[in-house]
Amino acid sequence: MVLFPIASTQQFGPHLPLCTGVLCAEVVAQAISARTAVPVLPTLPLGCASDVGTWPGALGLTPETLAQVVAQVLEAVIAQGFTRVLILSGDVDATSLCEALHLIRARFPQAQVACKYLGAASARVRAAFEGDAARAHGGAAHTALMLHLAPHLVRAERIFDEPDRGANLVFDYARDQLSEHGHSGSPTEATRERGAELFEALVTDWAYIVKRALIEKPPLERDEPSQTEPRPEPPALAEPRRVAEEEEEEIVGLFRAPTAERESQLE
Repeated sequence: MVLFPIASTQQFGPHLPLCTGVLCAEVVAQAISARTAVPVLPTLPLGCASDVGTWPGALGLTPETLAQVVAQVLEAVIAQGFTRVLILSGDVDATSLCEALHLIRARFPQAQVACKYLGAASARVRAAFEGDAARAHGGAAHTALMLHLAPHLVRAERIFDEPDRGANLVFDYARDQLSEHGHSGSPTEATRERGAELFEALVTDWAYIVKRALIEKPPLERDEPSQTEPRPEPPALAEPRRVAEEEEEEIVGLFRAPTAERESQLE
C-alpha cells in the first residue's frame, strides 16, 4: 500500500503561502507513514484549474489532464506491485481525482484505490475544518496548522476574517467567485496550540484508517460479510494525545526551519 498526497498550489489568503495545502497534505502523510510504515509517493502540487480560479500564483491543470496524470502515476505504482493506493487530497473538491480512480479501476480491477479529503478523517477533524465556514479555506484550521508546522511562513500582520459565502449554494464555484481575498473563514481564531491539536488528530485518525485499509477485503470476499466492526469514536479534539512520535517531531521540525537551514538538513 502507498499514500499519495495531492493538493493545489493556490491562494489561501494574504496571510498564508500558496503551498499551504501542499505542505499540510505532505507533512500529514509523512507522519502517517511514520506510524504505519506505509510508504508515501512524492506530493503532486497541482489541482484542477477550474477550482483554483485566477488568483496570482495559482497553478492548475484541466480536469482531463489532471485525471490522466494521476491515472498514469497510479498505473506505474500498481505495475510495481502496490495494489492498495490511498490518495490524500488537500482540496475539498476532488472530482477530477475521482475520474482518475474510475480509469484505474477499469484497467486494474484487482486494485483497491480511494481518494479522501484530508479534512474528512473523522467527525472531530471535519468540525475543525468546517467550524468557521461551510467551505472554509485559509480559515482557522489551515492557519492553525501552518502556525504549528511552518510559523515562519505565516504573515500574522495580514490575518483577518473573510465572510462565509459558500453555504446553501446550489452550484459549485471557483475560489475567486467566493472570496475577495482568496480565503474564507476566521483565521483570527487560529493559534499554534490549536494547530498542534489538529495535527495530532489528523495523524491519529488517518493512521487508524490506513491500518484498516491494510487488511480490508472487498465485502463479498470476507469470511463473514455481515460482521462489520464499528469504528470507535475518537477522543474529543480538546483532549488530543500530546506526545508525538519521534519521527513526526523530526518531520515537523524540518518544515519549521527556514529554507536555507532546511536544505542543509536534507543534504
